[in-house]
Amino acid sequence: MDGGANYNPRTVEEVFKDFKGRRAGLIKALTIDVEEFFQQCDPEKENLCLYGFPNEHWEVNLPAEEVPPELPEPALGINFARDGMQEKDWLSLVAVHSDAWLLTVSFYFGARFGFDKSDRKRLFNMINDLPTIYEVVNGSTKNNPKDKSSVSNHSTTKSKSNSKPPPPEEEGLDDEDEDADEEEDDDDEHGETLCGSCGENYASNEFWICCDICEKWFHGKCVKITPARAEHIKQYKCPSCSNKRARP
Repeated sequence: MDGGANYNPRTVEEVFKDFKGRRAGLIKALTIDVEEFFQQCDPEKENLCLYGFPNEHWEVNLPAEEVPPELPEPALGINFARDGMQEKDWLSLVAVHSDAWLLTVSFYFGARFGFDKSDRKRLFNMINDLPTIYEVVNGSTKNNPKDKSSVSNHSTTKSKSNSKPPPPEEEGLDDEDEDADEEEDDDDEHGETLCGSCGENYASNEFWICCDICEKWFHGKCVKITPARAEHIKQYKCPSCSNKRARP
């Protein structure tokens, strides 16, 4: 495990791509793969860290032995508090430290390769446009649209972009303008919807599904659900809710 030490992005765009890859891996560990992540964080083991990699994978492992390490290290010993806290609180705490680590790594690259004030500001703005891992894990972003009937799930199985019926041809120009305004408002509302798996925003022509347990929305592709499969699902549970079990 080298934490991606041999990968050195040198431009703002490359550093942001590195950030997004590591972020995706960490979100996956704390949502989709939460059961596996929980089991790997055994309090009986030594100090463990959660690493995210540019290829969107994650790993629980011991910290680097060399001091100072090639890259900044994540929070040390996340496994020790696993059984001493409520699972949700523990995952939230890991998420907060993961957010801090991602920023540290990105600005480490910026410092190493001489980003100036303008580059640092541009990098931060790009990062700040994405929800934090903490927000994704806790659903504190606007994951749930105000009008669920207009978004795809197990009951409608329609993509968001196709959920609105077309305006009648008989309507006049004023009505068409009004419909256009309503559709624009609807797109703005959908634009605030974030996938509970990857944390990305809604985009047109995408199939989404809502978990009946946690009420988070997911890209169908992120949770491997197609519109055809959703037709036969009476109650949808996302991977995180499906894997949850009673904790001692």
